[in-house]
Amino acid sequence: MSTGLWLIGARGSVATTAVLGLAALARGHSGAEGCITAGWAGLPDWDEIVVGGHDVSHVSLTKRAETLVDAGMIPAALLAATRDDLELADAEVRPGYASLPSGRSQQQEAERLAADILDFRERHGLTRVVVIDLSSTEPPVDTTDFSVEALTEPDRVVLPPSSVAAWAALLAQSPYACFTPSTGMAPLLELARESGVPVAGQDGKTGQTWLRTVLAPAFTDRGLRVLSWAGANLLGGGDGATLADPEAVRSKLASKTRGLRDLTGSDVTPLHIDNVPDLGDIKVAWDHVHVQGFLGSRITLQTTWSAYDSMLAAPMVLDLTRLLALADAAGLAGVVPELGFFFKNPWGSEVHGAAEQAGALRAWAERTAAEQAGVLRTSAERTAAGL
Repeated sequence: MSTGLWLIGARGSVATTAVLGLAALARGHSGAEGCITAGWAGLPDWDEIVVGGHDVSHVSLTKRAETLVDAGMIPAALLAATRDDLELADAEVRPGYASLPSGRSQQQEAERLAADILDFRERHGLTRVVVIDLSSTEPPVDTTDFSVEALTEPDRVVLPPSSVAAWAALLAQSPYACFTPSTGMAPLLELARESGVPVAGQDGKTGQTWLRTVLAPAFTDRGLRVLSWAGANLLGGGDGATLADPEAVRSKLASKTRGLRDLTGSDVTPLHIDNVPDLGDIKVAWDHVHVQGFLGSRITLQTTWSAYDSMLAAPMVLDLTRLLALADAAGLAGVVPELGFFFKNPWGSEVHGAAEQAGALRAWAERTAAEQAGVLRTSAERTAAGL
């Protein structure tokens, strides 16, 4: 049976690219470059994934895709070939949650969002619906005093919007991934385990941070000491505008530097992010690495990274959908540490090196898929035997 993909922030650039890309893969209009699970056994096929979501934006997926074509990110022919699929997905987008309406409680809003997910699953006859949060970055929020009971009080804001969306996923018994730096699921991780829902996060490791976690272990493996690792991001579009807010950018900076500090043992990892509107969805990242080598000699490495950020993120969203579907089918609950491969700030894991993460993920997926195949085969054999 089919798997649902429910996107929080369904009309944003990353979500639009993921939906269009999924349609292109399902219809054979494109190869699966960037999707690491292409060809992996035991996962839903591209054409078995049905898309819906929540958003507070009224700009349709098709209109958003047209802006990405105008920006040179997506070929016009590819949009023409997938337009019908975008319109079908857009028809499944429901109003999201951004602020608490008067007289309502956050529990009621979470239940409203959950009802949308459950209705989507029932109407399409889906086995499960995977929820992935692609919404804008929120400022850090202190949720140490959080309690589920407080969510029931009208007009009381206890949790940020990302937490309400995550809570809705748990209410709908839907696997969930936090692809943003927002700490929405953080106060709910134990509830996810108790609810029997597999979850993964947080903050997708798409470009600069991924390259850093490839390079940093190499210095350690060679016995070299990183003295400093300075970096800069230039980006425009919605992300650039969001991260121009000093409060919102705090979450992003903390997430981007944590793994590098753990890998190098150096606290000298300054990073800043600048909004450059004319760049649109292109992200430019610079790094300057200063290393101490043999007999006190110095080594300098400089890198420049430039890419369409949505094109980096979208295939990861599709991979996460397939892998969380596998985790759910296997009956896993709570954090799935092996999915930390996809994140800057991986839940349930202190491993940050990209190669080590990739090996652990592949081994987990192969093992879990094989176990699931054995369970299904045994079940079919018992049925055939009339047991």
